[in-house]
Amino acid sequence: METQKFNYDNNIVRAFLYATIAFGLVGFLLGLTAALMLFYPELPEFLFGTDDSTIKSLASGNIQGLINTQGALGFGRIRMLHTSAVIFAFVCNSFFCGAYYSMQRLLKTRMYSDTLSWIHFWTWQIMIVSVVITFLMGINTSKEYAEHEWPIDILITISWVIFGINMFGTIAKRRVRHLYVAIWFYLGTWIAVAMLHIFNNLEVPLSFTSWKSYSIYAGAKDALVQWWYGHNAVAFVLTTPVLGLMYYFLPKAADRPVFSYKLSIIHFWSLIFVYLWAGPHHLQYTALPAWAQAVGTGFSIMLIAPSWGGMLNGLLTLRGAWDKVRENPILKFFVVAVTCYGMATFEGPLLATKSLNKIGHYTDWVIGHVHIGALGWNGFMAFGIVYYLIPVMWRTPLWSKKLANLHFWLGTLGIIFYAVPMYISGFTQGLMWKQFNPDGTLVWKNWLDTVTAIIPYYKMRFLGGLFYISGAILMVVNVIKTIKAGSFQKNVPAEAPALANIGSARKEGEGLHLWIERTPRIMAILAFITVAIGGLVEIIPTLTLKQSVPTITAVKPYSPLELEGRDLYIREGCNACHSQMIRPFRDEIVRFEGKNGQYSKAGEFVYDRPFLWGSKRTGPDLHREGGRNPDSWHFKHMYNPRITSAGSIMPRFPWLITNKLDKKQMADKMKLMKNYFDVPYTKAEIDSANQWADNQAKGIVKRIYSEAADVKQQVERDRAAKGASFVPLEDREIVAMIAYLQRLGTDIKTTEIQTASADN
Repeated sequence: METQKFNYDNNIVRAFLYATIAFGLVGFLLGLTAALMLFYPELPEFLFGTDDSTIKSLASGNIQGLINTQGALGFGRIRMLHTSAVIFAFVCNSFFCGAYYSMQRLLKTRMYSDTLSWIHFWTWQIMIVSVVITFLMGINTSKEYAEHEWPIDILITISWVIFGINMFGTIAKRRVRHLYVAIWFYLGTWIAVAMLHIFNNLEVPLSFTSWKSYSIYAGAKDALVQWWYGHNAVAFVLTTPVLGLMYYFLPKAADRPVFSYKLSIIHFWSLIFVYLWAGPHHLQYTALPAWAQAVGTGFSIMLIAPSWGGMLNGLLTLRGAWDKVRENPILKFFVVAVTCYGMATFEGPLLATKSLNKIGHYTDWVIGHVHIGALGWNGFMAFGIVYYLIPVMWRTPLWSKKLANLHFWLGTLGIIFYAVPMYISGFTQGLMWKQFNPDGTLVWKNWLDTVTAIIPYYKMRFLGGLFYISGAILMVVNVIKTIKAGSFQKNVPAEAPALANIGSARKEGEGLHLWIERTPRIMAILAFITVAIGGLVEIIPTLTLKQSVPTITAVKPYSPLELEGRDLYIREGCNACHSQMIRPFRDEIVRFEGKNGQYSKAGEFVYDRPFLWGSKRTGPDLHREGGRNPDSWHFKHMYNPRITSAGSIMPRFPWLITNKLDKKQMADKMKLMKNYFDVPYTKAEIDSANQWADNQAKGIVKRIYSEAADVKQQVERDRAAKGASFVPLEDREIVAMIAYLQRLGTDIKTTEIQTASADN
């Protein structure tokens, strides 16, 4: 048979490798910044200026510098930028780097198209830069792991499709008959991510010249679709592609075959089937239909088996080679990575059980759990791959194994110092929130009691982050030194015999899975069916059956001013710290609404696009916030939370006090809600949107002035100082924010709640 000569393309691998390292450092730094702000919320004031004499500042002694930032360094924006940088910039670039390297060698061919490879690379990096710019500007959808607005969602889709075309094209021209297990995971990843991304990000833009859009789903339905996506973004962005990399790079680094081919088959098919069903476990005890919660719990527990099958397959690959782990820093990173994968995939199903979820949900326990996966599994796998590729691609030994080993130990310490304090913090929060006195009153009535109790653990978490990023910086030094000592080869010569065409029909005596492995089209179809089943069964009934969300007659659409306030709430990332979901627990009802209060009902959220149930309570739940505090309290709380709540770790929002509210699109937003989502606004209400908003704003300002004479005096001084450029208080963003906060939970009352069937 004719032997064909060709070249592997290392150039594209190098580009993704550099992007992985650079964006990894950015993601870690953003995470460290967010961790710092949780015990030092004055950080933006320290950097840009403040009017608080108790805080030292690098800028002059006024708050205008902070106002001029327009919240770019606000915690809500930094947090979503951190998660997006780690997921889309660090982990995805590391996956593309490893996939472009391994696919060529596993398939014995160059990538299908160098042009498509580079289009994929640049569109992905442009997407990342666009995310940075838009998030810092406050342009986001608030949907966790999917905060990007619609133009960026389209760019992600285009880039992902280009990657898919290149991957399937490469498979089609391969010189190896059977697809290796790593390729299975790459295929499954591509199919599942495409499906998840498209269906979760279906939204209607306000206009094609606007960055603002609204989800086509509302309330409980939006929550189900979002966590179907959110849980499976963890599954098919942070897990399955990295498992594919594990199946290639761990055996290569250990110079050992994979432990079990049969276990690989079971691992792959069972994992991609079960994962798609588990999303509702993020919504236990919420307003989601109970059957969906139960299905989520059941399949989450089932996930232990395939997940641990993959972990054992990885670790047992090292049988007979454990002596190499002592000497080889690459294997050290891989061993801890796979171990962290096993820990996280055991803990996740435990947190999905109702008995533990009621304590752990909304607490730092979940944050600790997530970072065992992100720092241990994703981070250490990426570091191991970097250390493997650099010497191979630059054809020189690693500059310093000692430095790599030091990176390993710093990273490991970082994980421990991060996760353990978060576990303790989470247990502390969950138990303090639920503790009652014998007389039926809450032991810890003031939310700040639970916040101040965990500040020491936030400081320890920050120390862990410092250890982790220090190790990453050492890696950069090691990489630079190795590259300088070596010689990079863009095109690597290779040769392999051409693949004879034997047809796609199954041969007599051929094993079923062997046949599937040599017919990529059939494998792709089966993988799509496997990942789609869970979503179809869970989501379609919830979206199509009106009975799943009973109508509450008292619930009315938001006023135009409240709708603007809700968009400001999303812009500032407030849902990063505040939930809007009172679960049916005695402690939550008493804490957030009083003895005879109401827990949250699905029918209360029918006009919420997107839903804002949140996944973490750093601050208290806000679903019954309306009427709990006077308007002037909210005004002062937004200006400086420490004025109203001593010891608060909430950031300041002074730009809301000074910014003029943009009302130009107010009526257009109402028209969109009516025309696309059947929100019952009348034509008269839409036509009078500005007057409606003005009247509501005047009422809020009147109450603020009557409650707080000092605020009125300050506004009058401001009027005298600015003259014609003065913006009346009723025209500022803060009033819209107050209108929204004061609306929350006021439709549903303790008495006289009428619930009608959706058929009536």
